[in-house]
Amino acid sequence: METEQTSPFSSDPIMLSALEHYAYCPRQCALIHVEQVWSENLYTMRGRDVHEQVHDDSSHELAGVRLERSLPIWSSRLNLTGKADLVEFHGDIPYPVEYKSGRQRKGNPETLQLCAQALCLEEMFGVPVPKGAIFWHGSRERREIVFTDAMREQVERVAAAVVEMLDKRIVPPPVNDKRCEDCSLKESCLPSVVADKARSRKAARELFVI
Repeated sequence: METEQTSPFSSDPIMLSALEHYAYCPRQCALIHVEQVWSENLYTMRGRDVHEQVHDDSSHELAGVRLERSLPIWSSRLNLTGKADLVEFHGDIPYPVEYKSGRQRKGNPETLQLCAQALCLEEMFGVPVPKGAIFWHGSRERREIVFTDAMREQVERVAAAVVEMLDKRIVPPPVNDKRCEDCSLKESCLPSVVADKARSRKAARELFVI
């Protein structure tokens, strides 16, 4: 008699983009994926325009390399789903390319999302995916990323954290730092107001501590 297999996850698959949101700011991730809050600013509009240009759902070959645009990808093991902007197939080996608006900047949220795409492709095609690239549309720069063991472990940790956040509907407090300056959700998040209230409550508690 066959037994029905059940998923280890109670939530629906999480979007790959949620990993980048979480790596940038856990509260931003929660506002988007738990509270369903979204606002546009100059940066999000530029990013949307770049992705609309890339996501033409096409497949062709160039110089012996097969190019798949807007390729649906997933990982059952990590409960991830999404679309890769571009996957180059060098023989049987997938090579994900993530497109970003603007210019190359410091930090690793983008590389984390790209590494997550690699883990999805490894599970889907059963081959190692050792590297990929990020293309910065504003500066026309392409940076190759080698997926280290540390990066892979970080993807697994962040994916687990996002699953827990969605399952428990956790909304972390605001960070109220330089990340907030260009965030499209600043008006919804109100980082300075919430932070001031938290400081006031802490001060009030400490006032009565003997």
